[in-house]
Amino acid sequence: MGSKTDVWQGTLALMILKTLETMGPQHGYGIARRIEQTSGHKLLVNYGTLYPALLKLEQEGYIKSAWGVSDNNRKAKFYQLTKAGRKQVEREAREWNETTAILAKFLSPDEV
Repeated sequence: MGSKTDVWQGTLALMILKTLETMGPQHGYGIARRIEQTSGHKLLVNYGTLYPALLKLEQEGYIKSAWGVSDNNRKAKFYQLTKAGRKQVEREAREWNETTAILAKFLSPDEV
């Protein structure tokens, strides 16, 4: 108990998109920290997974990136949602809610 766990496969993209929707433009380190913070520090974001996910989301047109300067005055790539990304957040969140509602029926002892 109390140890960090890796992010579930298939959920990282949604967490990234939702983080950008909530926080606005962020660099990779900021996205990772926000995901970990939002999880109550129960999730561990692996940078070897985060950056390929960011690249994939950018290639799919859901986010765009631009170079800027971070709070500590370092050059950093900042990511932000595109219009397509906003629609994707809604779609993925809806699908996730439907999936977890179905799974909850299987896990609830009252439902048979």
